[in-house]
Amino acid sequence: MKIPENTIINGDIFWDSSVLKSLKAAPAGGDIQELYGDAPGSFYDSLVRSAEKYPDRICITDNAGTSYTYSRLLEMTDDFSRVLFHRYGVRPGMRIGLLLYNCIGFCVSFYAISRLNAASVPLSTKYRKAEVLSLIEKASLSGLIRDEVFAGWFEDGSAAGCGFILELSDSVPGSRLPSGEACPDVPSFRPAPADTAIIMFTSGTTSCSKGVIMSNYNTMHAVTVYRKIFRITEKDVTVIPVPIYHVTGLIGLLALFIDSGGHVILHKFFDAQRVLSDAVRYSVTFIHAAPTVFSLLLERRAEFPSLPALRLMACGSSNMPGKKILELKEWLPDAEFRTVYGLTETSSPASIFPCDASQSPYMGSSGHPVPGTLFKICSDSGSILPPGRVGSIWIKGSVVTPGYFINAPVPLEDGWLDTGDLGYFNEEGYLYIVDRKKDMINRGGEKVCSIDVENALYNIPGIAEAAVVGIADEKYGEVPAAMITLQPGAELTPEKLHDDLKKVLAGFQIPARFLIADSIPLTANSKVDKKKIRQLLSQNL
Repeated sequence: MKIPENTIINGDIFWDSSVLKSLKAAPAGGDIQELYGDAPGSFYDSLVRSAEKYPDRICITDNAGTSYTYSRLLEMTDDFSRVLFHRYGVRPGMRIGLLLYNCIGFCVSFYAISRLNAASVPLSTKYRKAEVLSLIEKASLSGLIRDEVFAGWFEDGSAAGCGFILELSDSVPGSRLPSGEACPDVPSFRPAPADTAIIMFTSGTTSCSKGVIMSNYNTMHAVTVYRKIFRITEKDVTVIPVPIYHVTGLIGLLALFIDSGGHVILHKFFDAQRVLSDAVRYSVTFIHAAPTVFSLLLERRAEFPSLPALRLMACGSSNMPGKKILELKEWLPDAEFRTVYGLTETSSPASIFPCDASQSPYMGSSGHPVPGTLFKICSDSGSILPPGRVGSIWIKGSVVTPGYFINAPVPLEDGWLDTGDLGYFNEEGYLYIVDRKKDMINRGGEKVCSIDVENALYNIPGIAEAAVVGIADEKYGEVPAAMITLQPGAELTPEKLHDDLKKVLAGFQIPARFLIADSIPLTANSKVDKKKIRQLLSQNL
């Protein structure tokens, strides 16, 4: 299929009837959106539907190995919703913070809040006290449900304006959820499609972090897109090795599998050995994670020569080098590899590779726009660019946030989201991400894409991870610099790296400085921390 030039691209044109079935125009949030008629109305509705279909199937196996059926999870959710409603005064429209690790308490709290038509505000457990307090203030929380390990943060009256603070414990799974048996049931709320389901803060420092509003229709459309494109059913099993307070873990794994009736293996923290061990033990069929996670799993392939049940790997959040994709395919030949492009602002999926990327001539792209979305590639002046031309990626549609919450809602202008990414479509409608705008390096007028240099580094034997940033330079204004980690036993020098890159890159693209490190700094949600890397590479120049 050839896409027309200089036009807005509609994601519907790329998918077959099995994916588009029940998609129709419907009013939502003061606009007309393309929504799935078979999507649930809210997270709670999704749980109820699955509990009715599969009451005795295992829904979640938690970090301690305790399993919960769908009927049991619904029972705990209803019980806890009565506690929140009658004892803590939670009402529709309130914002309730979740400062919890991956645990059954998070899951129950999240779905109970949805039942009350309130909004969950997940908070990173990796942040420090001052950072969490800053986000609590930004979100104007009505209450906070926190893990017991954070008790000391609030003893001095911090977050006094929060309303209530409720402590949960995952040390004895499920046992510390306050009982609602003595409470009457709660009213039956009818959530509207545009009601806020989640406010999720973007990554980065808390001073620049934005609270992304995610509505019922945003999130339920995203879950349904994943379910239809990946063909997730009640027979699928996944392990969640990433935090469920971030969008991939919450939407692209937990909510997706609960909506599908599948089995979730919930890990409190990421451990590559345990992920692979449980993948074998529980016959895991689906893994969705960031490139860093897949790189760490690859390091253990000798211990786990096969994962017999695995049929699908999905990878998003940053660049996945083609070499790594092929290594994964060599290790796990029966599993498809799909790249996903998305943001918190798109409720996770914005584009998805339509088939096994490792077998496609378009490997390296992020696939096609998902149903219900519109894309455009724009120049700096705002004009729409034709296929092959790099520009700013703008997205509009059913998965796109209506706006941000910074003490109060701030809507998007005309519904279009400036992703902050640079990219282009080829003539067949495959999206290629070139770089973050802020990560594009300007070396004396020559533009250097950090992803191009990183991919070249990954092709050098012995390199485990690579990150390229721009650092200040008196002559050129800015030059590329690279931080790398080595595979066990590898020995590389900056001189050797420079010589190898000369064979494949132009001179202006070659990093002016190399730093070989033990590990690549990551942000609180496990993305490469380019700000920190830039600081480290700029030292002692």
